[in-house]
Amino acid sequence: MRPRTLVIRLATLAVGAALTIPAAWAGPQPEAASGAAPEAGVWTPKEVDFAYRAFTSRYTCDGLRDKMRGIVLELGARADAKVLTYGCLRGPRPEQLPNVRIRMHVLQPAPHDSTATVPAHWQTVDFAAGRDPTEVAGECELIQQVREHVLPLFTARNVTSSTTCVPRAPVLGATQLKADVLVADPSARSAQR
Repeated sequence: MRPRTLVIRLATLAVGAALTIPAAWAGPQPEAASGAAPEAGVWTPKEVDFAYRAFTSRYTCDGLRDKMRGIVLELGARADAKVLTYGCLRGPRPEQLPNVRIRMHVLQPAPHDSTATVPAHWQTVDFAAGRDPTEVAGECELIQQVREHVLPLFTARNVTSSTTCVPRAPVLGATQLKADVLVADPSARSAQR
């Protein structure tokens, strides 16, 4: 082998190695990192009585009902979720102790032998993203109680939560709740209506 041929082959090997090494360092590809791999779930009934107790933000019973319905749907509850008020005394004025009963179906990972599965995927839900920081700070107590009493009903992973709730004194930037939740694919959502 002549010296010049050897130099060209070594250079070719070095370029090939340089192209493959960064791919190994890159770690998971975006699809794997986002959890977009196909999943299968089964709808499972869940029920909870949610008794909202707070000093900073107050809701009417209807206001709390609408807020909680939006939250459970965002977390992946089936569209037929029911949120019912009870124990309300003040009508259109904010309640001291508003209560709602939530009846819903949420996705759980499908057992291997299950036949009635729903196509699903992991989706990140961030209760602070894209919202006014003052509004998020005012909902600190609500977000904290959702984390404690509602989120455990869902299949969730990578939960990040921090709440520094000071009664009647919202703290900007001190409220966070973010999680990856198992949700139905759009095709499965349109089929349930």
